[in-house]
Amino acid sequence: MVGLLILAGDIWAIINIFQSSASNEKKLIWILAVVLLPLLGLILWFLLGPRNRKA
Repeated sequence: MVGLLILAGDIWAIINIFQSSASNEKKLIWILAVVLLPLLGLILWFLLGPRNRKA
């Protein structure tokens, strides 16, 4: 069950990475981090990933 939650979180993170305004190189690095380190990559993306600021 925990594995499914991590998988769902990783899919959410990857979708958000694609939709972010970061450069393509940064997107690739973030995607590799999430894919290669599923739980740690997800946590890092949530805490350190680029945010889309709306005015």
